[in-house]
Amino acid sequence: MNIRVLLADDHAMMRDGLQALLQAAPDIEVAGSAGNGREALRLAAELHPDVVVMDITMPDMNGIEALGLLREKHPQIRVLMLSMHSSSEHVHRAFNAGAAGYLLKESAGEEIVSAIRAVHAGRPYMSRALATLERRAAPRSDDGGPLASLSSRERQVLQLVVEGHSSSEIAALLHLSPKSVDTYRSRLMKKLGIDDITGLVKFAIQHGLTPPG
Repeated sequence: MNIRVLLADDHAMMRDGLQALLQAAPDIEVAGSAGNGREALRLAAELHPDVVVMDITMPDMNGIEALGLLREKHPQIRVLMLSMHSSSEHVHRAFNAGAAGYLLKESAGEEIVSAIRAVHAGRPYMSRALATLERRAAPRSDDGGPLASLSSRERQVLQLVVEGHSSSEIAALLHLSPKSVDTYRSRLMKKLGIDDITGLVKFAIQHGLTPPG
């Protein structure tokens, strides 16, 4: 049986490149591809992949949020996080959320096939370039940095705020009232010690929630 893989990355060229690499592997089948976290969740439910290769930084819903929801709804699916970020905070956040592996984009061409095989077999995978970092498959939840103080809903609101959505748009996306959205936004800004939207955007970029520009 081939390993069925779902690719989730907001850059079409990246998805196409990964698909080309994986098509050359005799034991791997690309079942589908998604351009953001929400689409990845929908396709995972439809396609039942064995492994999801998930970019950590995507619009609409970032990879960490999608990973948490995916693990809740489909615990049998292994998730390999794909990222340009090599900081220990990003690595720890990914594993805290339930990632089975962490692969740097710069290493994907050389390592993605072996990484998928490893996580499918139940072995945690870490990019070789991260060998100098402490290897912990399940870091403590208190190592999650400043984002650890936010609830899942507050992180969702943060993501959508920094993408430029209005309170009414966020309310519609999350099935909340605009007043509730404003409350969540005020609460998360207080927790993070941030006073304005510009500060929120800078924070989000620094912590991999949204790409700069």
